[in-house]
Amino acid sequence: MQVFNTLGRRKQELVPHEPGRIGFYVCGPTVQARPHLGHGRSGVVFDVIRRYLVWRGFDVTYVRNVTDVEDKIIAAAAAEGVSTEELAARYEKVFNDAHAALNVEAPDLEPKATDHIPEMIELVSSLIDKGHAYESAGDVYFAVRSFEGYGKLSGRDIDELLSGARVEVDEAKRDPLDFALWKSSKEGEPSWDSPWGPGRPGWHIECSAMAHKYLGSSFDMHGGGNDLIFPHHENEITQSEAATGQSFAKYWLHNGMLNLGGEKMAKSTGHVIDLIEALEEYTPLAVRLFYLRTHYRKPLDFSAEAIADAQASLERLWAFGRRVPGQPEAAPHEPTLEKFRAAMDDDFDTAGGLAVIFDAVREGNRLLDAGEDAGEYLAAVLELLAVLGLSEPGLALDDIAGDIEVVAQRFGASDSGSPAQVITALLERRAAARDDREWDVADGIRAALADLGIVIEDSADGVRWYRR
Repeated sequence: MQVFNTLGRRKQELVPHEPGRIGFYVCGPTVQARPHLGHGRSGVVFDVIRRYLVWRGFDVTYVRNVTDVEDKIIAAAAAEGVSTEELAARYEKVFNDAHAALNVEAPDLEPKATDHIPEMIELVSSLIDKGHAYESAGDVYFAVRSFEGYGKLSGRDIDELLSGARVEVDEAKRDPLDFALWKSSKEGEPSWDSPWGPGRPGWHIECSAMAHKYLGSSFDMHGGGNDLIFPHHENEITQSEAATGQSFAKYWLHNGMLNLGGEKMAKSTGHVIDLIEALEEYTPLAVRLFYLRTHYRKPLDFSAEAIADAQASLERLWAFGRRVPGQPEAAPHEPTLEKFRAAMDDDFDTAGGLAVIFDAVREGNRLLDAGEDAGEYLAAVLELLAVLGLSEPGLALDDIAGDIEVVAQRFGASDSGSPAQVITALLERRAAARDDREWDVADGIRAALADLGIVIEDSADGVRWYRR
């Protein structure tokens, strides 16, 4: 399996520290505002990578943090006249709801910055003791020139950075390049006690402390958007390796940005499409498919036409599954699985993986049209859609089981068994009603199920149903 490592800027074979096990850390949201469509892409990208690694047999420990204290959060809370805790909790829920709608699985661990202040203080103290950091009027800074490898992730030359691009300016620094590890508190701001007085952690130290705690000093994979390469991830590597003397993350993966009208979406400029509003306007899994049709490292341009095309493609995938009622008993078509593995093993090429799935759908439809068995193709397609998180959600019925039983009782069908069995009984009752020309009963069953999101389709292949 080959992955493109930003550290070195080349594809490398994935060789974990421990065979069969992968520690995977992804920078999660800074919860100061509602997420935009670009945040959704990052969530989906790393969710698919994690799902694929699990499918390939790895034991993955997936950690995605929540930054719930940071300058932007403090400023946003002050602007709204609420506490930072209230603001962060509100937007953390919004992010989680959006991830759930996009079928992004919850991480194994989701640490919050504010729950790990002691670990951050310990890490900062270690850096001071080793001569890599210094205290200045209650603030603590990392001395960038004390670490020889600074710039190895971003490829930036340390002297060229002095031009001022994205460098924090502060008279308390010994060097303009130095960055804050700990910030002394101002009146009305959240603060914690520390050896340097009351204050709060700098943004960069948060991820290092949480990654060290849950994955160790050296772990396998670190992910995030490519806008985090500098300074955030560069500073993470620097402070972590200076503190431990060991390599930090072995492989660095970064997703490309989502563009709107040729410009990157960014909260700071207001050039955004609200993710929650987009998921209300479009089918969430169509948005997920839209993300996956482009390789994760490439920039992606948003348009309503692109989402509509993704919606049509998603319907083609799901329509194939509906042609064969029930779950296939055949083993998945192995050549299809092998081609999918080959695509995804090449730096998680979801576009190539989707092409393999669509090829299987075309061949499966051809077989069904010819009256032949397509079970192995259906089994392969269903398995691979699950790997990409694109399975049709209608397979789950437990949440409306009681409502389905009520409909069955209303129309005199059997209300015992699983939800799917009760639906089958309703379809049998509908067929009998149509034979007896009881159109009000037949139409009533269709309408009642439609109210529950269950669609009935009459076709030459028989009656099929699915949940919208």
